[in-house]
Amino acid sequence: MLNWIELLLPLFLIAVISLPLVRVFRGNVTAKSAKIRVVSHIALFFLVLAGVLVYNINGVTALAAEGEVVDQMSGSLAQGLGFIAAALATGLSALGAGIAVAAAAPAAIGAFSENDKNFGKSLIFVALGEGVAIYGLIISILIIMIKL
Repeated sequence: MLNWIELLLPLFLIAVISLPLVRVFRGNVTAKSAKIRVVSHIALFFLVLAGVLVYNINGVTALAAEGEVVDQMSGSLAQGLGFIAAALATGLSALGAGIAVAAAAPAAIGAFSENDKNFGKSLIFVALGEGVAIYGLIISILIIMIKL
């Protein structure tokens, strides 16, 4: 069971990391101040990440020292790598599809605004970009089904 510190600490850390960007999102800063705030946001993220890693390493060694069972995870290394591969296949294909649609959709809108007969042709190019994401999702589903 989680205690109140374990419940509230992640919310506090997220608030601390996000705090420098509040004024940037509101648009109340200059370009130089925005750069400083983004750099401080990145630095805080990595500082919190390092702190969490140190906390987890110390927590695992403390549990091992007490004699409790630490290894409660089931699965093999191949399953873990399969899940990472599935996540990469989905994420990178969605990123590629976003780039393709970002290039094809404005061109399709421009072609359609010049001539109404270009709607079907331009829609095909936008759909081809979305197909990349669907292919990546299918590959990731196949990877997960093989690993289970």
